[in-house]
Amino acid sequence: MLATERLHHEQTFHDRQARERAVWFARRPEAYRFDDDDYLDHETWVRPAFAQLGDVRGLRVLDFGCGHGMAAVVLARRGARVTAFDVSGGYVDEARRRAEAHGVAIGCVQADGQRLPFADAAFDRIWGHAVLHHLDLRRAAPELRRVLQSAGHAVFCEPWGGNPLLNWARRRLPETSRRHTPNEQPLTANDIRSLRLVFPRLEVRGFQLLGMARRFLRTARHRLDWCDEQLLARVPLLQRFCRYVTIRFGFD
Repeated sequence: MLATERLHHEQTFHDRQARERAVWFARRPEAYRFDDDDYLDHETWVRPAFAQLGDVRGLRVLDFGCGHGMAAVVLARRGARVTAFDVSGGYVDEARRRAEAHGVAIGCVQADGQRLPFADAAFDRIWGHAVLHHLDLRRAAPELRRVLQSAGHAVFCEPWGGNPLLNWARRRLPETSRRHTPNEQPLTANDIRSLRLVFPRLEVRGFQLLGMARRFLRTARHRLDWCDEQLLARVPLLQRFCRYVTIRFGFD
């Protein structure tokens, strides 16, 4: 698919979602406000991934594909100098309004993740949640390298495509497939290799092996998470079958 066609599909899909959310926020503007824990604990991988950013006070941090803008607000409240961008103008507006609701300063920009409008080495950290799998990493990875400062690093959380049964469910179950754009695919080992060609240091950690059933077995969430922690620590190869991965990469 041509890059321009991919960009059009992504903008159209996410602008439609943003418009639907804007109608709801117009009736409940107080919903822009949230506690940090609401974001950090909404999935099991978010808090440990965020911890990999380290102390961000005074650092230039890019929220790559900011979506709802919650991560950008958390980063700003921790003292980071935050720039947030998204391909969707509607989501950029939501991120801006959320920042205003919390009284934090965030630079908000509409942009394409494969053609970033930022200077070389502009950021000390880059954060992204569920965005790389929408992109052509052969185009996006060099842009990430260009805007990341040489002593900095990036952390992303992404759906993982190593479990055949889960991939089947993602394609066939209506409650999951309707939330996807035509272009997005869970990351694979080939995508990790594309990132390794650009970044010499890269670490991948899997999350939600048995825990992927927590959506259906809500009362067993804590037990599932405990089982995952034990299994994945003892048998690291099982991480290839997890639902999500966190990826930390940089130059050293």
